[in-house]
Amino acid sequence: MAIYREKDIFERRNAANDAKKALLERFKQRPAEDDPRVLARKAEREAILAARAEREAEKAKLKQEKMAREAAARAEAERIAAEEARVREAQEAERVAAELALEAERKAKRDARYAARKTRGGRVPPGFTGR
Repeated sequence: MAIYREKDIFERRNAANDAKKALLERFKQRPAEDDPRVLARKAEREAILAARAEREAEKAKLKQEKMAREAAARAEAERIAAEEARVREAQEAERVAAELALEAERKAKRDARYAARKTRGGRVPPGFTGR
């Protein structure tokens, strides 16, 4: 069985220094800003950003058009609903007026029957002489 040995401070310091040196070397190997590959990648990124901005603008334009169409459709639906409500109200008013006229006609007939009964003298009970 192997015995675990903890690293001492010197080993840890050397490992940290080696890591720093490796990072420095990687940084030094990085191409300069005027390198053709760097410029090509930069141009590619700018083209991608421009295309993305164009797509975003197109998407925003389509969204605005969709919202305008939906608003127009809602306005049309509200106009139609208001027109239907006016028609229903007019029909209800006509129905109420017709019902009131019919009720008035029934009342007039009832009153005419009552008046005719009054003029006939009505029914006289048997044995009633009236004086």
